[in-house]
Amino acid sequence: MWRLIIFFNASRRGRLPRRIGLVLAVLFISLCAGRSQLAISQVFMKQEEALRHAFPQAEKIERHTLFLTDEQVAEIQKSAHSKVESKVVIYYRATRGEKILGLAFFETMIVRTKPATIMAVINPDSTLQMVEILAFHEPRDYLPAPRWLTLFRNRTLNEALWPKRDIHHISGATLSVQEITLAVRRLLATHIVAVSRELKK
Repeated sequence: MWRLIIFFNASRRGRLPRRIGLVLAVLFISLCAGRSQLAISQVFMKQEEALRHAFPQAEKIERHTLFLTDEQVAEIQKSAHSKVESKVVIYYRATRGEKILGLAFFETMIVRTKPATIMAVINPDSTLQMVEILAFHEPRDYLPAPRWLTLFRNRTLNEALWPKRDIHHISGATLSVQEITLAVRRLLATHIVAVSRELKK
């Protein structure tokens, strides 16, 4: 702010033409606005906190690692209509006694130029329990509202699970909607093709 005062004072004393001083002031304000927009990028929940939020009744939450085969990758990509970036799948299984309460998957994707991280909690029957945004580093204008995330509850992997179908489009956040939906589809397909079969062994 002190730089802005200098611009105006210099202009008044004739050391800078008034028009140049105003232009510099506008540029300074624009720069501050850009920095302010970046400053709102944030982490809403850390992974451990998200797991406690998803499974408050769990007696145990265990981390599991699964390595996909080429055949599984091809099947997941065909079902999800989305590319699988890694053959390594990490998920968390929450249990109470012998009952599986759900499985949590975390995925980070690039929305426009910056990353966002989501958690998808999937029931043993391959229906969605919840989707949460844990971190979002794009400008806040592109962040979907919490009520939009409720559209994923109880959904299954089908042709209705797309933007402008069961998942409503959000004006101004088109890429966010698209990338989050694709990530959810990949995680559902991964559960169906690989994780659920692993649980049955």
